[in-house]
Amino acid sequence: MNPDADTWEWLRNAACVDADPELFFPVGESGPAAEQAERAKAVCHGCPVEKQCLEWALNTGRTAGVWGGTDEEERRLLRRRAERRRAPGNPQSRGRRPATSDGSRRP
Repeated sequence: MNPDADTWEWLRNAACVDADPELFFPVGESGPAAEQAERAKAVCHGCPVEKQCLEWALNTGRTAGVWGGTDEEERRLLRRRAERRRAPGNPQSRGRRPATSDGSRRP
């Protein structure tokens, strides 16, 4: 049995499975490339496994292409936010609410 089989099971249901893979890898960030990325994201946004795809892209460090309805920059921002939440000293990383200016906790 292939241990990676479950990892890819979600892909069978992906809306992009029969699409041209090049659609999801635009060259550049503006003009025709930006339009191409938006077309790829439209495929993703109608996909039943969009969430799984995005999680996979984030967990495996995909830096190129459109995955889970996000482009490279959007995933970079998601990773930064997640890192800040996990950072030592971040009250949210310990499940605590940030303190207000008077030291009390926000509701």
